Amino acid sequence: MDTKQIEYILKIAEENNITRAAEKLFISQSALNQQLLKLEQELGTPLFHRSRTNWGLTEAGKIYVEGAKAMLSIKKETYNRIYDVSNIQKGKLTIGLTPGRGLRMFTSIYPELHKNCPHLQVVPIEMRVYLQQQAVARGEIDLGFITLPLSERTSDNHILLGTEEMSIIIPSGHPLAVRASAPGKPLSILDLKELQYEPFVLMDKNSTLRAVCDQIFAKAGFTPNVLFETNNTASIVPMVESTLCCGIIPHYYVRNPSARLACFALEDHPTWDMTILHKKGSYLSSGAKEFVRLAKEYWSKEESW
Repeated sequence: MDTKQIEYILKIAEENNITRAAEKLFISQSALNQQLLKLEQELGTPLFHRSRTNWGLTEAGKIYVEGAKAMLSIKKETYNRIYDVSNIQKGKLTIGLTPGRGLRMFTSIYPELHKNCPHLQVVPIEMRVYLQQQAVARGEIDLGFITLPLSERTSDNHILLGTEEMSIIIPSGHPLAVRASAPGKPLSILDLKELQYEPFVLMDKNSTLRAVCDQIFAKAGFTPNVLFETNNTASIVPMVESTLCCGIIPHYYVRNPSARLACFALEDHPTWDMTILHKKGSYLSSGAKEFVRLAKEYWSKEESW
């Protein structure tokens, strides 16, 4: 099934520029333009509005791109099914991974994945959760490793890896730190209202963790004083350790807290889920199933909830 021409047109649409598309495809601009002109002649209408800097899609181009993506998706699923029934573990698996622990999980399980599926081309992509949801829905990635509450789920399929509780962290020098449990004991509960006048470091508004925190503060009945916003969950810990602020963070990041932190549980024990996301109705290849199996095995060994 030769889909080169489709891939060429999609690359022009992706780059919004024929010169950049040709560079990414490692072909000459002239050759790429000939392919485009041939297709437009066949269709009897232009697919792009030409300009020096921006090649926007015409209405016909938008229809073509929508159909082209669907055709490539059908091709990929067809090939994966054939590889599986032929017991040939090959093909391409594109996986979205959250920054931080998503990438750590991947580097831990990839050696075994490669050993078990040596001919499988695996493409990991670091992506925030909301972007993964969009990419899965469009068929641009096969699987996504995401963390989010039930309320933030899309209609696509979620394979549960585990459920994780949120923790309050404050500097060890804070007056309330004396209430913290001894190491190795269940966390003491702290009423979040007792921190309503304290500064907080939170994830930025484009993160699922921020959505969870906003719900927590709304339930507590106050708007936090946000000293700093970050796009990296792990950076919240050193900010709190520096005694500048307080934070709410998944328990994974404070399983073994330093002496500079005091950790507490919230009264209603809010949680979110770790899941593998894949498109509803899509075919899971043997390589995808093996990745899911290894991810489940990895998190079952982690004491993160």
